[in-house]
Amino acid sequence: MCAISHPIERSERMLIHHGLALVLPPAWEGLRREDGLRCVFVAAPSHVPATAKAPSIYRSPPRRADPWMADRPGEVVGIEPSVGPGLGNQGPDQGYALKLAERFAGGLVLAAGEREDDALAGCCAVAMRRASMFGRAPVVHDLRLALELFGFLDDADAELVAWRQDRFAGAAGHHGYHVKLRLADLVPTETLRLTSAAAAEARTDNWRTPLGL
Repeated sequence: MCAISHPIERSERMLIHHGLALVLPPAWEGLRREDGLRCVFVAAPSHVPATAKAPSIYRSPPRRADPWMADRPGEVVGIEPSVGPGLGNQGPDQGYALKLAERFAGGLVLAAGEREDDALAGCCAVAMRRASMFGRAPVVHDLRLALELFGFLDDADAELVAWRQDRFAGAAGHHGYHVKLRLADLVPTETLRLTSAAAAEARTDNWRTPLGL
């Protein structure tokens, strides 16, 4: 099957314009159209018949001659670990939590010295972990639970505010990955299974309990 490779054609026109020449493999020499530009033959499916005007110049082998083995340096052999320190919690469309966080922007109750972007970044990490537990993408309730848990949606206990300031500091920065990772790992699994209303009620009774402190 014969086709004009448009990027090559455009490149040749441009090079000719600048007084240069496009160098192609020797096998392609002489394959030119009426206007002088090279006609590049591309691979075609096996069911497409070859003709004099469209010869088949490439055929892929039916199979690989030798088996492929994972024997290169650094090759991971076997099942990769999915649970462990620093591996996070994988789930589908986790980044959607960042879009949901925009709904809460400007509505957080922050103390002096706290940053809204740090609070949202840290809570997004918790929300993504909760969503991954259920095997789905984050929803607004995941983020609301995290914000309720750390007291960012109302006037929180003074001790909780003092405690969270150090834990959330720098979460939104360039080096905030480990800050967010620690926050996500901090919250017990049982707490993440609560509703946001239940998490807020548990925090009101004793803010340390739902955080596993």
